[in-house]
Amino acid sequence: MTEKNYWTNICLILLMLFSDLCLAACSGQPFGVASSSDASVGGGNIVRGAGATFPKPIYEKWASEFGKINPLVRIDYQANGSGAGVTAIQNQTVDFGASDIPMTDADLQKAKGEILHIPTVLGAVVLTYNVPEVKEPLRLSPEVIANIYLGKIKKWNDSRIKADNQNANLPDADIVPVFRADASGTSDVFTGFLSNTNPEWKEKVGHDIHPSWITGVGIGAKGNDGVMGQVKQTPNTLGYVELSFAKINNLPTAQIKNSAGNFVVATLDSVQAAASDSAAKVPEDLRTEITNAPGANTYPIASYTYILVYRDQKDAAKGKNIVDFLWWATHDGQPMARDLYYAPLPAEIVAKIETRLKLISNSGKPLKQ
Repeated sequence: MTEKNYWTNICLILLMLFSDLCLAACSGQPFGVASSSDASVGGGNIVRGAGATFPKPIYEKWASEFGKINPLVRIDYQANGSGAGVTAIQNQTVDFGASDIPMTDADLQKAKGEILHIPTVLGAVVLTYNVPEVKEPLRLSPEVIANIYLGKIKKWNDSRIKADNQNANLPDADIVPVFRADASGTSDVFTGFLSNTNPEWKEKVGHDIHPSWITGVGIGAKGNDGVMGQVKQTPNTLGYVELSFAKINNLPTAQIKNSAGNFVVATLDSVQAAASDSAAKVPEDLRTEITNAPGANTYPIASYTYILVYRDQKDAAKGKNIVDFLWWATHDGQPMARDLYYAPLPAEIVAKIETRLKLISNSGKPLKQ
């Protein structure tokens, strides 16, 4: 190549780059970013949700799998706590909210329209711990758990813990309780269980999404991830998290004394048992709680987790994407729950969900036929 041809080619390349820059500037499109017509997922097909950390693993799995069969739709989920999810759907800053507990009547009155509750899976709140000396699952009664978080049981070798764990090597070490510092549906389920079983707890702490923890007792952390991280890295801690977080991190979970007086470990079967007796009796709006449910083999700290969605959808296309995702998640997505330690929904609940999803509409026109 001659020197003249070399410089001619350089000039042509520069001219082409300059032309691209000018076209991008004139169109308002950032240089190097595909236009909406070229993007695999358009802005109108992005469905944004936020809320509970309890179902984070299964929602991430569903978002990935749903995207494979619906490549023009993307489900973006931010796990920032049930309280944040309720606030976000009330203020319409997301397309759906998520909460481990039903919204109260007062919460619903603050919304900008009618909100429907769609249960997605069943989960368990478990007590996980980091006590290197203990090699077998601990057995904890609701009275012992309450007294630990009330600051009345301070040592792992306390006689009240020993009474239910006679063969365990319990150390003479301070217990470090870990609790949720943010507004949390997991906290609500946990404190609801203790309020149902311990009068002193009900009086002093109560049943709440953001309870008033006893001053000076334990340490707070944000999200199930945060509590899990504190327990995993700090010896002699005890914390409450959703079952999948403990399993994924290979930490033990305690057997919890249920209403029948039996110590039960959280399994898919024991969690499903908590919902089986009441499934047919759940009200049409699907708002219900199942802590301390009856049954010899029932795990007592179990809960549905919910997606919250407006009945009237302003954007028909996005509304249909939401309905399609929820229908798929509560049907085809259910078998995926077991691998992540969630229990699938009872058939009676799925039937009621179908009725609720058919209510979601745009300008009075149902989005699911």
